[in-house]
Amino acid sequence: MDTLVLLTLTGLGLGALYFLIASGLALIFGLMDVLNFAHGAFLTVSVYIAWRTAETVGGMPGLLLAAVVGTLTGLLLAAVVELVLIRRLYGRVKEQILVTVGLSLAVPALVQTVWGADARPFPVPDALAGTVGVLGARVPVNRFLLVAVALLVLAGIRLFLSRTRYGLIVRAGVEDRAMVTALGIDVTRAFTLVFALGGALAGLAGVLGGLYFGSLSPHQGTSLLVFAFVVVIIGGLVSITSVALSALTVGLVQQYANYYAGGYGDLAVVVLLAAVVLSRPAAGTGSPLTRLRRALTAPRTRSAGGTA
Repeated sequence: MDTLVLLTLTGLGLGALYFLIASGLALIFGLMDVLNFAHGAFLTVSVYIAWRTAETVGGMPGLLLAAVVGTLTGLLLAAVVELVLIRRLYGRVKEQILVTVGLSLAVPALVQTVWGADARPFPVPDALAGTVGVLGARVPVNRFLLVAVALLVLAGIRLFLSRTRYGLIVRAGVEDRAMVTALGIDVTRAFTLVFALGGALAGLAGVLGGLYFGSLSPHQGTSLLVFAFVVVIIGGLVSITSVALSALTVGLVQQYANYYAGGYGDLAVVVLLAAVVLSRPAAGTGSPLTRLRRALTAPRTRSAGGTA
C-alpha cells in the first residue's frame, strides 16, 4: 500500500511538472498556431540562471528569488525571440519550425560551452529536502509544492483566457486576425504577450524541474520538451484543463510502468500516445466503436444473381 501511495504522489508531482511545461507550449501552439521547438531552450537558460541565483543567495530566500529570476528570464527570452524572429514568420509554418529547431540546438550548445556538459546539483532548501508521511509512505515535500503550483497556474491561465481583455483578443485574433485588426486592435502586441507568457511558464517549470530532479544539465529542457509534446498531443487543444488531465495521466503511467514493468516508463508513454492517436476519430468520422457499429448494422446489398 505504501509503495502505491508513493508512486501515485510522485506521479502526480511529475505530471504537475509536465503540465507546467506543456501549458506554455499549448498556449503558444493553440492560440498562435506556432509550433515552438525552442520552448525547451527557454527552460534550459532559465534553470541555469535560477541555479546561479539560488547558489548565491542560498536557503529558502534563494529558491524564491531563483523562481522569480527564472520566470523573468523565460519571459524576456521568449519576448525577444518573438519580436526578432517569430513575428516575421506568422503563417509560415516551415520557417517557424526551422527557426525554433535551430534555437533548440544552438542554445543548449551555448549553455554547455559556458557551464560545461556535466550535470550540476540544484540547491534544495532544508524545508523542501525532507519527506512527509502519507498512509505509511514517505513522500518528498517538493511533490506537493509542484502540484500546488500547477493548480495555481491552471486557474490563472483559465482566468486569463476567459476574463481578461488580452485573452479574448488573442482568441478572436486566431479565428479572424483581419477582422480584429480592422476594429483597431493591435493583435501583434497580444501575440507577443502570449509568447512571453509561455516563456515565463517554461522558466518556472525549469526551476521546479531542478527542484524535482535535484540537478540540472544543458539538455534537460530538450528531454522534458518531448514529454510536453506528448502531453499536448494526448490532451489536444480543446482546453487547458484537458492538457492538465493529460499531464497527470502521463506522469502516473510513467511512474507505474517504471516500477511495475521493469523501468519501461518511457515506452509505456509512447504506447499510450499511439493508442490515443489511433483511437481519435478523424474529421467527419466517428470513433472506432461508432464505425464498427455502423458497419455491422449496415444493410447488406444483393448481387445481380440474388446472392447476398
